[in-house]
Amino acid sequence: MPARLYKQSKPAGQSGLAGTRRWVLEYGQGAPRRQDSLMGWTGSTDARSQIKLAFDTLDEALAYAKREQIAVEVEKPTERLRRPKVYADNFKSDRIQNWTH
Repeated sequence: MPARLYKQSKPAGQSGLAGTRRWVLEYGQGAPRRQDSLMGWTGSTDARSQIKLAFDTLDEALAYAKREQIAVEVEKPTERLRRPKVYADNFKSDRIQNWTH
């Protein structure tokens, strides 16, 4: 199973972009998970599925994958459509929507 290379998306509940500028290399699940009969914990024999590597640029990540002979699937990030909003527009006299309070 090839590793996944992506840029982390912005959290939905946050307006900041912290942690979204780096590229993340993440291995997929290589072995099935199973449940421990005594404690009920879920585990796997695949330790690589726990590894997440972060890189500043896509080129660095691809160079690392090539050097370590890791098959990689690159997921290109989608561009965000940013519409600037002005707080004063909430109080315009020619508002289209009703003022609800």
